Amino acid sequence: MIPNLLKTISVSLFFVLITGSIFAQSNYFKLSYGFGVGANRSYTDVVKGGTGYTAYGVFDVHVTPFVTAGLEAQYGMVQGGDIVTDPHNRQFINKYTAVSANVKFMLGEVLRYERSDFLYNIRGLYVGIGVGVINNKMDDIVRYKPSWAAYDPGFGPFPGKDKSLNLVTPVNLGFNYFINDGYGYMRYIINFNVQSNITYGEGLDGYDDPSRNFENYSPDIYNTYTIGFRYMFGNIKVYRKTL
Repeated sequence: MIPNLLKTISVSLFFVLITGSIFAQSNYFKLSYGFGVGANRSYTDVVKGGTGYTAYGVFDVHVTPFVTAGLEAQYGMVQGGDIVTDPHNRQFINKYTAVSANVKFMLGEVLRYERSDFLYNIRGLYVGIGVGVINNKMDDIVRYKPSWAAYDPGFGPFPGKDKSLNLVTPVNLGFNYFINDGYGYMRYIINFNVQSNITYGEGLDGYDDPSRNFENYSPDIYNTYTIGFRYMFGNIKVYRKTL
């Protein structure tokens, strides 16, 4: 009788474990694409940065629901300086395009978010990093000081290129808010993102002045502050946790 009882308990435990494992899994779509817009801020060799705009498109592969690898393309305008107020009368407007590959890692991958509503709600918080190329094109730039400049009027030209290619490293901090479709699948994402783009070279502001004349020790950077939308699609994959 005891062996039969032990057998019954063992089968029951096995059934519970299997059932629990099944209910702890969820399905998700492996791909997504999206777009977004926002403002940017430049930090370059001119004394004061400026505010511009950025629009982007993305395509991601979801390694898991909370780990992605993908491509991002940007178009926008970065500007800085002011011909009147800048100490050297420098000013630039860069109509740029950029393409980068990146990875993002969300908190949901490591959090046991089923334990609280707060953890569940922040599971889409992420960090990311990538590498890419930025194509700089000066739409407007001051190469010669104006004749009315307070110091050294008519000086120039300021060295640099109106068109250039530079490597760029985008560093991301953001949040994905997931919305389910009518079948209960994660299908739509509203995205909020802050991205710091570190460029290598002197193309972002178009100025490449000798460091003996101008402070020129830090890489040129522009930060973007965007809101976007994503749509998940493609083949369905099983995930180990409930979504």
